[in-house]
Amino acid sequence: MTFLLGLTGSIGMGKSTTAAMFAEAGCAVWDADAAVHRLYSAGGKAVAPMAEAFPEAIVDGAVSRDVLRQVLSTEPDALRRIETIVHPLVGEDRQAFIAAATADIVVLDIPLLFEGGNQGRMNAVVVASAPEEVQRDRVLARGTMSEAQFEAIKAKQMPDSEKRALADYIVNTDTLDHAREQVQAIVADIRGKQRDA
Repeated sequence: MTFLLGLTGSIGMGKSTTAAMFAEAGCAVWDADAAVHRLYSAGGKAVAPMAEAFPEAIVDGAVSRDVLRQVLSTEPDALRRIETIVHPLVGEDRQAFIAAATADIVVLDIPLLFEGGNQGRMNAVVVASAPEEVQRDRVLARGTMSEAQFEAIKAKQMPDSEKRALADYIVNTDTLDHAREQVQAIVADIRGKQRDA
């Protein structure tokens, strides 16, 4: 029986690093962002339907995220139209991954897990979390966005305190060693419960 563990966390909380630690512990890890990249790349399943809806967003046979960002800033209903195209394809990608996985625990790395109402599809949910000042420092240290852009993204995400309250497990990503210890404990806990079931 495959155990589905949802992994989520707000921007800068260390979710990708945590996902890699679950992979190191022998879990199969599916990444929603990577799935979207596959769908948007040349030959990806989203290219043809996106070309119909947003022909200007197709550059060199792939969906350009830069062009989509421009479209989103000028067209109020663009996000809904994009989601209508992309969400079912992401769901298909996720289901194909789960069906092909041989690991006992499948970790589904979904940034907007709670916001999208997907927690009910999981056997349990783990939230990657860090103090707010650590989150801010991490994001701004990347040098890819301004403080205003960071605040805008954060405003669209469920607050960390709410995610923590809804989680079955929490990984505090204050240090790599501490995060790894917690991931190993979660994997051991799930495997223990599966043995006892």
